[in-house]
Amino acid sequence: MQFIKTMLWVLFAVTLVIFAVNNWAPTSILIWPEVRVDTKLPVLVIGAFAIGFLPMWLLHRASNWRLKRRIASLEEAARPRTVPMAPVPASAPIVAEPEPAIRGEPI
Repeated sequence: MQFIKTMLWVLFAVTLVIFAVNNWAPTSILIWPEVRVDTKLPVLVIGAFAIGFLPMWLLHRASNWRLKRRIASLEEAARPRTVPMAPVPASAPIVAEPEPAIRGEPI
């Protein structure tokens, strides 16, 4: 599974580099009527992707964390409890019960 995950990340990184190299052109962005920002196109696209992706990713991680904590607490509540036995006082004598007699043999 780790190999597939690494392969997908490498494929994503290579695709991103190819996109950046092929589209390295200056782009002008009008933010407000008097504010214009000049940047490269890959920076703009990656920035827009990050602005949209990061909040949803953080929300996903937070909900996973919350649900894992809830499942752990429910599993702990469902686990059967064992009642500890009271310790036997050391001063109490240990009395062995006599073995029952076997038929046909005298005691």
